[in-house]
Amino acid sequence: MEKKNINNVKLGKDVKIFDFVNLYGCSIDDNSKIGTFVEIQKNASVGKNTKISSHTFICEGVHIGDNVFIGHNVTFINDKYPRSANPDGTMQTEADWAVVETFIKNGASVGSSSTILCGVTVGENAIVGAGAVVTKDVPANTVVAGVPAKVIKKL
Repeated sequence: MEKKNINNVKLGKDVKIFDFVNLYGCSIDDNSKIGTFVEIQKNASVGKNTKISSHTFICEGVHIGDNVFIGHNVTFINDKYPRSANPDGTMQTEADWAVVETFIKNGASVGSSSTILCGVTVGENAIVGAGAVVTKDVPANTVVAGVPAKVIKKL
């Protein structure tokens, strides 16, 4: 089946992409899987052996490492103060804002329906519980959960 809505994507070897995705200007490394109804925007990257579950939104400036699990319906945010219009009433464009990058390090897991705010780093092998809202960095080998996400335990 021909994949539509996949434009200017750097794909690694043996990447599996399910139907109904919107991928553009991003990179996806070897052996990764992209679930259905996933959007990955320009200048985002997905490492090797990473699974992105269905209904997830990965915006510009999000960098996901190797061996990462992203649950269903995870949302990333790349703007600290989003606005639709400028003070003069004109609609904002890309020129009116700056991307704030987010990093999900190797081996991390992000539970379903979590929201990851911009500028955050989720450390290696860290786990984000389902439904968490991550507002600050998560240390490596740490479990966080809740709204806002707090450390539950060290692994």
